[in-house]
This record gives sequence, structure tokens and C-alpha cells, in this order.
Amino acid sequence: MTVPWAAEAPQTQPITGNDDVVRSRQHVRAFAQQCKLSLVDQTKFITAASELARNTLVYGGGGAMRAGLVERHGRRGVAAVFEDSGPGIPDTELALTDGWTSGGGLGLGLSGARRLVDEFFLDTEVDRGTTVTIVKWAR
Repeated sequence: MTVPWAAEAPQTQPITGNDDVVRSRQHVRAFAQQCKLSLVDQTKFITAASELARNTLVYGGGGAMRAGLVERHGRRGVAAVFEDSGPGIPDTELALTDGWTSGGGLGLGLSGARRLVDEFFLDTEVDRGTTVTIVKWAR
């Protein structure tokens, strides 16, 4: 997916440790507020981003997040792109099923994040890594 970034370039946040997951959450919170998302939509987007940042660290072995404001057809929103060079996801349909987990989690990370945002794109290949893009549009 080509992200329709607004005039400002997105911010990049490396994700190599737990502190970076917190920083990723702080970055998306600032963009969600700047975009004037409702408090409920801010919470949904921040929660989804937090889950994906954690997945990038735990399952992807680390990576990066790019986040910023987006514009499309006169609408404004906020987007975040999570990228890793980890093992990839061999079965995306299974990975997006509620309750499925490849580790010791609750199995709500990818499927839960997908439900919390307006747009969710997953690009993954075994031994190449995973990219997840999420967008939340202002109402």
C-alpha cells in the first residue's frame, strides 16, 4: 500500500526494545491528537499501534515504525507503518483469526488491531519479514 502522507514527512521510530514500544505509542498519540481524532478514535489507534509495535519487537525481532498525518480525497487521518525483517507470517489467514497465537499471548494482536482501525494492510513473506500499515480517519 502506498501511504498518502500529508505535507510533513512521517517520523521514523526504531523498535529495538521495550522503551521503543512506549516511544512508538507516544508518537502515534501526538499525531492522533494533532489530527483531532475523537478521544475514542485516539484510544483505538494508539491501542492498535501499541499491539503492532510489540509484535514488531517480539515476533519480528525488532524493526521500525513510520507514523504521521495522511490525506486522501480531502480527508485527514493518521497512519503508522510497522516493518521488520523477521521470519514473516506463514499463514496470514490463521494469524488474523481471533484467539490464535504463535507465542504465549492472548491471540488478539493482529486481529484486534485490524478491528480498531479504518484501514489495515498486511504484507508478509516467510524469511523476508512483515509490514503492517494502519490508518484511522478523522470523522
